[in-house]
Amino acid sequence: MAETFDNQIGAQAPDHKHIPALVVGVGEAPSTIPVLVSAIYKDAPAPLRTQLLECLLRPVGPLAIVTIAAGAFAHLLYRLRLHGVPVTMDDAAGVSAEHVLELARYVAQASPETLLRIGSLIASSPIGMATVAGTALLATLGAWRRRNREMSPG
Repeated sequence: MAETFDNQIGAQAPDHKHIPALVVGVGEAPSTIPVLVSAIYKDAPAPLRTQLLECLLRPVGPLAIVTIAAGAFAHLLYRLRLHGVPVTMDDAAGVSAEHVLELARYVAQASPETLLRIGSLIASSPIGMATVAGTALLATLGAWRRRNREMSPG
């Protein structure tokens, strides 16, 4: 059984040659973060997927919700209003990792501080922490936060 697990891990190991360097300006999110968020979403269980979607969609306005990923999130518009119904597992089942990648890219530009909240969400999830993408995301967010503190005036 351990061999099967090891073989699966080895087969899914990321190719680090394709991960861009962490060179960004103050407040600007590294381009690797949306990719890592998408990878986590792809492998996450349904409850974590719903939490990721809710966190990512929180800062997104109505126009963006219906346009990002060719309208993949339009069905969630009514749920995201003040006092709306939370995103359900069925809602999350209809959203692909590619849709989340486009959403995370938008959020990285429009509200980069939201990505730090995702770090807290992943850190509090044993399954999120157990994935290679989850660990990489937390390391990237930590480096980004330190870099912003060092480069910010004051």
